[in-house]
Amino acid sequence: MNAERDLSPLTPGVVRALTDKLYEKRKVAALEIEKLVREFVAQNNTSQIKHVIQILSQEFALSQHPHSRKGGLIGLAACSIALGKDSGLYLKELIEPVLTCFNDADSRLRYYACEALYNIVKVARGSVLPHFNVLFDGLSKLAADPDPNVKSGSELLDRLLKDIVTESNQFDLVGFIPLLRERIYSNNQYARQFIISWILVLESVPDINLLDYLPEILDGLFQILGDNSKEIRKMCEVALGEFLKEIKKNPSSVKFAEMANILVIHCQAADDLIQLTAMCWMREFIQLAGRVMLPYSSGILTAVLPCLSYDDRKKNIKEVANVCNQSLMKLVIPEDDEMDEAKPSMTIPAEPTSEESLSKPEAVTTGSLDASGDSSTSGVFTVTSCERIQVTLNLDGIVQVLDYHLSDTSIGMMTRIAVLKWLYHLYIKTPRKMFRHTDSLFPILLRTLSDESDEVILKDLELLAEIASSPAGQTEEGHGPSDGSDVRPGPVELHVPARAGQLSSSSTKGLECSPSTPTMNSYFYKFMINLLKRFSSERKLLETRGAFIIRQLCLLLNAENIFHSMADILLREEDLKFASTMVHTLNTILLTSSELFQLRNQLKDLKTPESRNLFCCLYRSWCHNPVTTVSLCFLTQNYKHAYDLIQKFGDLEVTVDFLTEVDKLVQLIECPIFTYLRLQLLDVKNNPYLIKALYGLLMLLPQSSAFQLLSHRLQCVPNPELMQTTDNTKPSTSFKRTAASNIDYTELLQHFEKVQNKHLEARHQRAGQAEQLDRRVVL
Repeated sequence: MNAERDLSPLTPGVVRALTDKLYEKRKVAALEIEKLVREFVAQNNTSQIKHVIQILSQEFALSQHPHSRKGGLIGLAACSIALGKDSGLYLKELIEPVLTCFNDADSRLRYYACEALYNIVKVARGSVLPHFNVLFDGLSKLAADPDPNVKSGSELLDRLLKDIVTESNQFDLVGFIPLLRERIYSNNQYARQFIISWILVLESVPDINLLDYLPEILDGLFQILGDNSKEIRKMCEVALGEFLKEIKKNPSSVKFAEMANILVIHCQAADDLIQLTAMCWMREFIQLAGRVMLPYSSGILTAVLPCLSYDDRKKNIKEVANVCNQSLMKLVIPEDDEMDEAKPSMTIPAEPTSEESLSKPEAVTTGSLDASGDSSTSGVFTVTSCERIQVTLNLDGIVQVLDYHLSDTSIGMMTRIAVLKWLYHLYIKTPRKMFRHTDSLFPILLRTLSDESDEVILKDLELLAEIASSPAGQTEEGHGPSDGSDVRPGPVELHVPARAGQLSSSSTKGLECSPSTPTMNSYFYKFMINLLKRFSSERKLLETRGAFIIRQLCLLLNAENIFHSMADILLREEDLKFASTMVHTLNTILLTSSELFQLRNQLKDLKTPESRNLFCCLYRSWCHNPVTTVSLCFLTQNYKHAYDLIQKFGDLEVTVDFLTEVDKLVQLIECPIFTYLRLQLLDVKNNPYLIKALYGLLMLLPQSSAFQLLSHRLQCVPNPELMQTTDNTKPSTSFKRTAASNIDYTELLQHFEKVQNKHLEARHQRAGQAEQLDRRVVL
């Protein structure tokens, strides 16, 4: 630097002044350089101008000596001022050494670099836009500078650059986006603030359509939304709000599919603000994009379903999540049941698997949506056109998510209800496809019957009833005939042997061929088998919810089918004690539930072959419990047979439980259900066996309150002589109905004796085992 010729056309005085430690002397030197460059501009001497800039850059700005670097910076700024509008021709040479000084360890030097660049940009104005990326990169670093003076200087430069971008229509957004996408993931608060401020500026410029590139920066924006600084969070909220307004105004230009999985991820964020904002975006996306969002259903449900069980502390998130859930459910239509291999002529975009949907959002709808944006229809939707876009509803991912949330015992009640509503909706809208998943869903639906919530159980029963009655279940081959022989033994399934020969003709006919009952599909009988299996393995469920479950099923399905099938299954139940308990439960429901009024009337008269067939089927299973068998005879007005049964009670082992059930039957006779029976006591002549049967019960009872109750009732029976009328030609209605019923009561009585003998043997066997156990304990 000592050789004057090396630094010409700069004079030795200017060189000395530029390297001086005093700012005033460097400023004087800068004025000399400005004067010199102006002369070169007037002479149009570009080579000398370039030479001066090169000297200032290489020998000063990039020098190892700090004062030389300071002199180089002010000299380059002076060159830019002298060049004026022509500075655009030399911007690369002017800017690069200044930006290098942005990384200097000396904060004062960084400040001078910022000041120099400000002067360069102020002169060049719009000409700096081709160099915008390097300027932005440098500014983003200065925004996080620890020195307040440097930061203040960078803010002035930042505002100047924003003004230039705002007033220009030549901003290269495509070239800028990769840099923005990189910088947006900075963790520094000041850098984040800088990034958000620029996004807000670019969003406000009419000629810059940042919405097209929103998928590139949306994830970063949501990450910034979780910043610890309230100011930054607020700025980010504003930016996201502006984008959402723009999306609502111009949904046709939004690339919904490319942002769907970004929202899915942030809808599961731990930060409440991020989660609420992402959920609000998801709500708008579903409503605006419609069926375009269907391929992402499994991910959306993974994010939305847990939110439905939030408490009041997250009430806002819960409400928005509920809207998302309802809106997404409405997108599933019956046509989705037809969009498969059966229609090869239809061009249907392929849906990614649940794994692909999180990693490759662009693979969603080949043809309708193109992540690259090259297609003429890529990302272009309208609210109406969205509905016409054909997307395949791949149920595998959805069912997998629903199954997981239903199986998770820690999940909230409202989430489980929502899952069951979803499954029910899918079985209604797409039954044919859903029945392919029924075998995998069936065990968890049965386990859900043990849920603590009545509302959950109600929804579960609605779903099971739909599965059991859907016509789509008839078309599935290999899922088993109604005899349950296909049922694979498992932890929650009951293997049922082939039907007994004598039951095959009656029970099957009543279950499947009865013209008074709707035909159930192959899953109905399987459901009944497994429901009884759960009652058998979970006695507490039977005690606390058994009646509730069966009564609801009678409302949802055909009550006759339910009782017919359960009686048929219980007839072959090997656990006789459970069979007796279950029969008692069913009998109580039959006699007391308002839901079964029609079935009771059907059994009361036994006018049709179907009703008589049902009576015989129930009777055979009711034989597991002697007292319930008698009550069934009372219900069906088979008083003679009831009397015959009570006569057999003398041969049975009378236990405390037996007498308790007789006591309950006496109480039941006093209820409104048996009003007709009590009125028939007035017709002594035509109902002798009714009176005998009641006296039989009276003789069975010890001197108790039930004994007194029945005794008082029988004392009210009038003297037949007093009740005799002049019309003696009227035939006995009871005999006429009995003759018309065409039921083999002798065979039924023999069956009763046979079943009760089995129960006696079983009780003795249990007693013997208990006695042996006691002896072992004593020994």
